[in-house]
Amino acid sequence: MRIIGIDPGLLRTGWGVIEASGNSRAYVASGVILPSAKLPLAERLGHIFRELSALIDLWQPDQMAIEITFVNKNPDTSLLLGHARGAAMLAFGIREIPVFEYEATKIKRAISATGHADKDQIARTVYMLMPGARAADPRPADETDALAIALAHSNLC
Repeated sequence: MRIIGIDPGLLRTGWGVIEASGNSRAYVASGVILPSAKLPLAERLGHIFRELSALIDLWQPDQMAIEITFVNKNPDTSLLLGHARGAAMLAFGIREIPVFEYEATKIKRAISATGHADKDQIARTVYMLMPGARAADPRPADETDALAIALAHSNLC
């Protein structure tokens, strides 16, 4: 099964594709979508949608996993992040690719045995579980988070 994990954001949307078969996990590809901060909101969302649509065409994922957004201290930030999630989910939803949502603590627990792991611990775990992802070490946190989301989904589904 090919799984793509998405770590949504208006300035940086991380993505990571893995192959899962039984207990085996393999790194396929990953990256970060970088819409210009100078673009209006609708154009940034369009950029995220188009880039993810191209990734779907290229990597042909069977499922998508994405982190659930909780309300931050600033409600405007939460709302904006929700827009990025929506653009990502739409790219997969219109292609009828199943979308799975997970809380951050559930993702962390699924790959690191603790719901309070920091970004460095998550990255180390991703590299340990998928040595192929280490080629471009250090990867941006958005990218390793996306891979962690995909890995967590493969362990939870």
